[in-house]
Amino acid sequence: MEHVNRFIIQCGVAANRDELRVRLFSSSLSGSAFTWFISLPPNSVIIWANLEKQFHKYFFSGVNEKKITDLVRLRQCNDESVESFVQRLRDVKNKCYSLVLDDW
Repeated sequence: MEHVNRFIIQCGVAANRDELRVRLFSSSLSGSAFTWFISLPPNSVIIWANLEKQFHKYFFSGVNEKKITDLVRLRQCNDESVESFVQRLRDVKNKCYSLVLDDW
């Protein structure tokens, strides 16, 4: 909810137009949130209320949320590059919504 509210504030007067909110929302996303957004079928969301609902459903329903134990259990596979492992680690960390960790 915080991300959406921050996005609307940053949009200023553009936030008054539904189609602009939908169009600009992707520019406020990064990491797993951006990956989620680009995985949506083309033209599947044209109304802001639907986009906001889908965003909250995916990220705040708890269904896709990971726990600190998921991070602790991660191990690099034998044939996995360091870069790939670090990306996988970050992806899991980004799904720990209630956990606040920086990349360090």
